[in-house]
Amino acid sequence: MIIQLKENRTKDAQKELESTLEQFDIQFYPVNTQLKSYLVGLLKKELDLRHIGAMEAVEDVHRVFGKHKLVSADWKRTGSSIAVNDLEIGNGKAIMMAGPCSIESEEQVDLIASYLKEQGIPIMRGGAFKPRTSPYSFRGLGLEGLKMFHSICKSKGIKVITEVMESSQIEHMYPYVDIFQVGARNSQNFNLLEALGKVDKPVLIKRGISGSIDELLYSAEYVFHKGNERIILCERGIRSFESAYRNTLDLNAVPILKEKSHLPVIVDPSHGIGIRKHVPKMSLAGLAAGADGLIVEIHEEPERAFTDGQQSLSLNEFSLLNQKVQQIQDLNLF
Repeated sequence: MIIQLKENRTKDAQKELESTLEQFDIQFYPVNTQLKSYLVGLLKKELDLRHIGAMEAVEDVHRVFGKHKLVSADWKRTGSSIAVNDLEIGNGKAIMMAGPCSIESEEQVDLIASYLKEQGIPIMRGGAFKPRTSPYSFRGLGLEGLKMFHSICKSKGIKVITEVMESSQIEHMYPYVDIFQVGARNSQNFNLLEALGKVDKPVLIKRGISGSIDELLYSAEYVFHKGNERIILCERGIRSFESAYRNTLDLNAVPILKEKSHLPVIVDPSHGIGIRKHVPKMSLAGLAAGADGLIVEIHEEPERAFTDGQQSLSLNEFSLLNQKVQQIQDLNLF
């Protein structure tokens, strides 16, 4: 059960509500976000919700099944749109995010940010802190690189999405990030998720490399229940027995997530298949499946990329993809 509280409720009215819940033997948890205040109740037996809905402190009450309640579509039938300053993700128009796996230099960031502005792409992705399988691989330019990344993008009106790896980084990264990204390796780092629940910036959560759909929703619930409603889910492929491509891009997950949750869902086709020439097709397939956007890796010279060059589109390849996406948008095909 989710009880949405009135903004102008009195302390006495809320106390009366809480006493009533205790009388019905309902365990409840207060959740205060940047947008609303809620009580999440765990029902142990059948209850006529009208008893709760009629109380003075209550704006609305909903019966919600399952344990990931706040992110559930059971209580919020219309999809949530996530504000990123003047942008919205999940408002019916697919949003595009693009950039290199890792930012490599000031010249590179300036080149790609300028290119994205020309292409009308509002958000640039790029890693400053890189979790790598090998400790000897390039692991990013760190905080100073992020500052440079943000400065260049801000001068061109481009938003920044970048990965945060641990909760201790959040405070230092905060001024230079528009969307915090939780990578697949950290999708069940619950300390990090709870810390991101306390910030007032959007959080994109990638599905774990072996994570189920429910586990992704539980990860989002950790962020929401600590106070941050501005969450974006990302399908980026899962590990399977198949070795012909990098990951299995589970496009089944897109309509299922949108059925189970009110949160916007985007697709990462670059990690999903891991083969450059197939990324455009999987991008379009993701939109056909109902995704609210794409996050695509691009590089000015993919063969010389420090990381993930094999799955990064060249600028020309991305231009062709973006053209097709815009045509699809104009025709309202999906």
